[in-house]
Amino acid sequence: MTALHTLPALDLLAAYRAKTLSPVEVTQAVLAQIERQEPQFCATYLLSPESALHQARASEQRWLAGNPQGPLDGVPATIKENIATQGQPMPLGVHASDHSPQVADAPPAARLREAGAVIVCKTTMPDYGMLSSGLSSFHKLARNPWDVSKTPGGSSAGAGAAAAAGYGPLHIGTDIGGSIRLPAGWCGVFGLKPSLGRVPIDPPYMGRAAGPMTRSVSDAALMMQVLSQPDARDSMGLPAQHIDWLALQTGDQALAHLKGLKIGLLLDASCGLPVQPQVRAAVERAAQLLEQAGAVVQAMPPFFTATLLSGLDHFWRMRCHLELQALPADKKATVLPFIQQWADSAATMTGPQVFAAFSQTHATRVATVRACAAFDYVISPVAPVPAFEAHLPSPTNDPLRPLEHIAFTAPYNMSEQPAASINCGYTDGGLPIGLQIAGQRFDDLGVLQVARAFELIRDAQRDWPCG
Repeated sequence: MTALHTLPALDLLAAYRAKTLSPVEVTQAVLAQIERQEPQFCATYLLSPESALHQARASEQRWLAGNPQGPLDGVPATIKENIATQGQPMPLGVHASDHSPQVADAPPAARLREAGAVIVCKTTMPDYGMLSSGLSSFHKLARNPWDVSKTPGGSSAGAGAAAAAGYGPLHIGTDIGGSIRLPAGWCGVFGLKPSLGRVPIDPPYMGRAAGPMTRSVSDAALMMQVLSQPDARDSMGLPAQHIDWLALQTGDQALAHLKGLKIGLLLDASCGLPVQPQVRAAVERAAQLLEQAGAVVQAMPPFFTATLLSGLDHFWRMRCHLELQALPADKKATVLPFIQQWADSAATMTGPQVFAAFSQTHATRVATVRACAAFDYVISPVAPVPAFEAHLPSPTNDPLRPLEHIAFTAPYNMSEQPAASINCGYTDGGLPIGLQIAGQRFDDLGVLQVARAFELIRDAQRDWPCG
């Protein structure tokens, strides 16, 4: 019998409807899995079994009465720490943060509660979300379920590890330069960074998106049905739009969707770390499979540059520098040294230099949109390297070269385009390799449909590391 904590959300909902499973027994199974695995993965924050079981019992009563609250009623879910939840602190991965209770749920958390999801816990993140690792001055070091010596990625570190480790089917991350897609790729799960504003967030910020992290494309689509509901608090939120998120074809229908699609294949970001051979081979194999299914795959010249990447880096350095500068000296001293060195390197930047750095955000947007215009979708590695050592803050371990691994992901944050990560293979050592699928702005459903088709044609997947 399939373990309850591994069942997809759609299967759970069907079982609840048929009264063959209860949200209580499913939540108990998820909590038991967390109890078994959490000591080695350190993915959770504010885990409260009592609260989760209270929610599950309420859901059970609704299902028994034939009156479910919403499309996720009784399905276990986790929420990244930087998405506010009412009455709980939001430390952002750092000791130095204000740990006072939040006054209201941020939009993604509110949508999950309204839909009846059982919110099991929050998930961990690195300091201020500014690392692609699970290293934090506040939390224990998060680790990758595929290999505990490796990072799960970040900044949605706990969410990626939780999804891979079977802490229930639904997880929410956030992404401003790759923070959903990088951990999804390194943990072998599916992650979608939606078009900016598709999933309302609060506070909104340029390039920052919240989105699903799941073991399957279908469960991510189910989450988008809920998360994409409008919320006036997001000043960059998109207008309400009817999207049939569950219109993901199966079998021959899904493969027919690929026929004739023009797909760009980007294997060289032209800056940052070089793509490792095993990563390149896995992405080339994915392109071959898509081409065999009827897509038209064409090599795509690089469009991102070292100047654009450096601009994003230095603009974010200054933002973080100002935040740290506002802290008392004793609190600043608790922030990870890597983050301090990175942020303080911006202290001598002049006004013109800051403006020039900020200007690269728009230049990146223009370059990305122009490069993608010739294609329906673009595929590439999510990251040029597999998951690196867990204790390192970045693959380079150099605060002056901190973003060398995000040249494939960051452009789509600035261009506001949807982009997903789906597993496309493994290294010789058994680490997952992520394939990025990017679409035109607002074509979130199309990205999900291509990802679903690839999910059906990709090479055989290995068993999950923890069931």
